[in-house]
Amino acid sequence: MRLIEKIFKFIDKKIIVPITKFFVFVGEKIKITDKPLEKALSKKSSMIILSLVLAVIVFFIVDKQNTTLLETNAEVIYNVPLTATYNNEEYVVEGLPETVDITLIGTKANLYLAKQLPTQDVTVDLSDLKPGVHKVNLRYKQSITSVEYKLDPSAVTIVVSTKQSETRNIESNIVNLDKLDSKLAINDLKLDYDEVIIKGTKENLSKVSTIKALVNVNNMVDPKAGTNTLRDVPLVAYDENGEKMDVEMVPSKVTATIEVESPSKSVPIEVEVKGNVVFGKAVKNITTNVQKVTIYGSSETLDNTNKIKVSVDVNNLKSDKDYTITIKKPSGIREISEKTINVKVELDDEATTELSGVKLGYINLGSNYTVQATSESSTEVSVILKGVESIIKDITSTEVEAYVDLEGLGVGEHEVEVKVKGNDSRVNYSSKVTKTKIKIAEK
Repeated sequence: MRLIEKIFKFIDKKIIVPITKFFVFVGEKIKITDKPLEKALSKKSSMIILSLVLAVIVFFIVDKQNTTLLETNAEVIYNVPLTATYNNEEYVVEGLPETVDITLIGTKANLYLAKQLPTQDVTVDLSDLKPGVHKVNLRYKQSITSVEYKLDPSAVTIVVSTKQSETRNIESNIVNLDKLDSKLAINDLKLDYDEVIIKGTKENLSKVSTIKALVNVNNMVDPKAGTNTLRDVPLVAYDENGEKMDVEMVPSKVTATIEVESPSKSVPIEVEVKGNVVFGKAVKNITTNVQKVTIYGSSETLDNTNKIKVSVDVNNLKSDKDYTITIKKPSGIREISEKTINVKVELDDEATTELSGVKLGYINLGSNYTVQATSESSTEVSVILKGVESIIKDITSTEVEAYVDLEGLGVGEHEVEVKVKGNDSRVNYSSKVTKTKIKIAEK
């Protein structure tokens, strides 16, 4: 009754009242502008004809809507969850889809009501099945019996197996470590469980290679140096190829205790000059606005890092110049306190001097060989120094290294190139003798 009452109220509000207002409006206009038309509409026969016309129009409209509502239609409800009933403590069921599609067939009115009602459960009862292969029918609990339905799939072939269990060790796997603050490092990680019970078919359990706790750094709330706790860390089973395995795990989540540290070290900046300034000039002085920086990394990396090098290209430089240099992070260094530094290069007139008696060494000699001197030039050389006079005049032979590279050379006499290097990048070092002869013999 409430539904009928609502329908009549709707018709009265949306159809009768607007039409009545319209005719009242038209009548008022007719009284003012058209007396003959007023007389015609005031006649009883005219009103009967007009009412009949309106009734016919309303009839066709209602009939059309009624016909539409009574037409048979079909609609598909996609991805409806499938609920299976069985003893999941004792058995494992394979082959069941997670969702099915339901095709509903009926009138539009019934389809509308069917979709509004909450009962759209697709179920299958496996409680009486024993281990083996079975074909089972899926069931849909109809909300309206006047609507037909079809399931896709409507039947499935499943395999019921006895559930087995094994105990496995848990490995921790840190995820998104690169998202951790670059000044921080994970020093230690412990889980509240070392082992997990995995359950499934014997075949699936045999394929499980590792169980990993995926410790996601992104899930750490405001990580800081010290002890951090991360709860509900998921466990994932993998086969030997790294593919995820669908097995039950008890527990399925663990808690991780993460020790975070922030090892750092203060080291000096060393500026290295590359290229050659214009002829007749040399680098007199190199100054920087930052002399030391703080570096962050593993303790091992910090122990092996005693300075940070930056390079300045002075090729064809004619006069003093200021540079802004971006500091590049060496391998293993996660963060540097300064991103850029300002370098000022000052020039002066070039001078030349010769440094004699520089001992000649060698590198990359095979472990089964020894070097024998063939002449005086194979034991020491003279080195030419070019730079500002105030710098090169104080350089001694102990501050210069002359050497030959013997990589790949075997027994016999060889002519090799003499290389020279020094500690001051403002100075140009070169050997007066570019090549020398050395003799390699077996030990």
